[in-house]
Amino acid sequence: MVRRHQTIAVVSAAAVVIAAAAASGQTQTAGVDQPDQFGFGRPATHAEIEAWDSDVRPDGHGLPAGQGTAASGAAIYLQLCASCHGREGMGATAAPLVGAAPESTPPFGPRYEAWRGDRPDVPFTVGNYWPFATTLFDYINRAMPSGAPGSLDADQVYGVVAWLLAKNGLVADDAVMNAETLPEVEMPARGIFTPVER
Repeated sequence: MVRRHQTIAVVSAAAVVIAAAAASGQTQTAGVDQPDQFGFGRPATHAEIEAWDSDVRPDGHGLPAGQGTAASGAAIYLQLCASCHGREGMGATAAPLVGAAPESTPPFGPRYEAWRGDRPDVPFTVGNYWPFATTLFDYINRAMPSGAPGSLDADQVYGVVAWLLAKNGLVADDAVMNAETLPEVEMPARGIFTPVER
């Protein structure tokens, strides 16, 4: 818990410094004036923006056609994800993705601290923290693999998502994940977050 409070304090302090610099109109980095424009690049075209404009909502709106299973996702995971997240999803150079502990409480807050006692902190994983399986699809589709984000097709993403859900015990090993089935997956953390309408 102390580690999380320290992280929040550091991030909060950095935000205050950035906000103060923005409010004062500073345009310097390390004492050097910065130009308003750098003289390269161009505005993105509508087609370019549309190609990147893919978002998936918690209710599944925006999920593409396609499907995958844990079996189809296993090979993709081993080839593209395991080097960072570990062969079984338990973490390596990147965070673990598999793990349900604690099953009775989210991995934060007073109930968690009571459960944890003298145990070491548990990591946030797909199995204990993600509130919607559709968000998992959206994130992997946009940001993974880290060396080539957005390079997986929909079937590959559905497969990796199915593999992760199965490894976390949230779907059967033979479950088919697609635009109809993925929003139906009940994630353990679904009820712990307060929805905010924007």
